[in-house]
Amino acid sequence: MSAGFAPRRFAAMLVKESRQILRDPSTALIAFVLPMVLLFLFGYAVNLDTARTRIGLSMQDSSEAAASLAGAYQSSRWFDVRETGSVATLGRDLVTGRIMGIVVIPEGFGRDEATGGGTIQIIADGGAPNTANFVAAYAEGVQANWRAARQAEGPQAPAMQISERFWFNPGLTSRFFLIPGSIAVVMTMIGTLLTALVVAREWERGTMEAIMATPIGMGEFIATKVVPYFLLGLISMTLCALAGVFVFGVPFRGSVLGLFAIASAFLLPALGQGLLISAATKNQFMASQIALLTAFLPTMLLSGFLFEIASMPKWIQAVTWIVPARYLIPPLQTVFVAGDDWALYWPNIGVLLGFGVIFFTLAIRATRRRIA
Repeated sequence: MSAGFAPRRFAAMLVKESRQILRDPSTALIAFVLPMVLLFLFGYAVNLDTARTRIGLSMQDSSEAAASLAGAYQSSRWFDVRETGSVATLGRDLVTGRIMGIVVIPEGFGRDEATGGGTIQIIADGGAPNTANFVAAYAEGVQANWRAARQAEGPQAPAMQISERFWFNPGLTSRFFLIPGSIAVVMTMIGTLLTALVVAREWERGTMEAIMATPIGMGEFIATKVVPYFLLGLISMTLCALAGVFVFGVPFRGSVLGLFAIASAFLLPALGQGLLISAATKNQFMASQIALLTAFLPTMLLSGFLFEIASMPKWIQAVTWIVPARYLIPPLQTVFVAGDDWALYWPNIGVLLGFGVIFFTLAIRATRRRIA
């Protein structure tokens, strides 16, 4: 039976949980070492930048126009022209992966260009669709810019010129959105995976039943389990944010208040999910597998972190609505690269708090059922 809220008992339980966190090497590993490893992997190993893609160039025309266009490809910021030669030779390099595409300037290109516009051939590896689409689109873009520049030098300037401008991330640097996204993965690990493992360990050892046999109330018990890991999650998030800004050069244009409001709202459903998993399984192995399948993988694949949700099949897009990380990634990326936008924050914070209420309600019911 609960004896009501006792501040001294609550403080003692918090101290007990904090000491357990400090004594457990696996907790420190998951909370501080793995986040840094993930951060460095996404910052350096995972590179989605589209600049300097290796291509080959096949020159089949000796005109001045063909030589000028070839120079445009060689000086382009988007391409690294590694090979020049025949299509047959470059085709072997494309198969082996030495180059990612081939630009063919055919015979008669200069003559056709003088009479109305020459055409080029673009060959890309369809086995890598994203790269193939990039090579095709930017190869056409280089030719269009080259043609516009030549027309501008002539007697008549082109009627229209396109000036590209990329807001918030002018250099299209992938780490500017990968690093904030990796922070979401870190908070998922601490909030769901770590909580599920640690609490399930107590179920296995029998210490959970001993705690529940005391006069502590259910709300007080849940709070003693949540508060230490909530603070641990905020500490780890802060370290990752500092590393992102000062080590990887990610801009931080929002406010600290906005960052902590978003992170705090997400940690509530993450912690609630971890408690629910531990109460339902009482087994560390099962808890880890369920946490990976229901929290970690959805955060990686279905949150918009690595893959755009709009490009997914419709039924997968429907599934993403029940992934809490979906409501964290856009505000988190916004607070870093764009600045505060509370009109975006509040709806997402509200949804995350709703998920938190659902998970904690289910966790309390599952815990009571297991003790009864």
